[in-house]
Amino acid sequence: VQLQASGGGSVQAGGSLRLSCVASGNRINVMGWYRQPPGKQRELVATISRNGAATDYADSAKGRFVISRTGYENTIYLQMNNLQPEDSGVYYCMAATSSIYYGQGTQVTVSS
Repeated sequence: VQLQASGGGSVQAGGSLRLSCVASGNRINVMGWYRQPPGKQRELVATISRNGAATDYADSAKGRFVISRTGYENTIYLQMNNLQPEDSGVYYCMAATSSIYYGQGTQVTVSS
């Protein structure tokens, strides 16, 4: 499985960004986003089921972030609204088959 993420950048607090990730490979099931803030462990942001019907969010993401998925292309998106400085970090796309795979990461920087 290979993952290609894009869409990171720098915004001011209250701004929005949309991340995209394309996965290539077979038997991809759950996909999602993780992030690693500076000096901290990687943490879950959101996940989405294979058919897009089921989603799960970290408490910090609920009400501000929306994860979505296109059915055929194993492409997921993360719409991030009302971004805050604590949302800064490297965002990693994840795809699960019988194993877990992560993409190369995309930087998100939110300034106050």
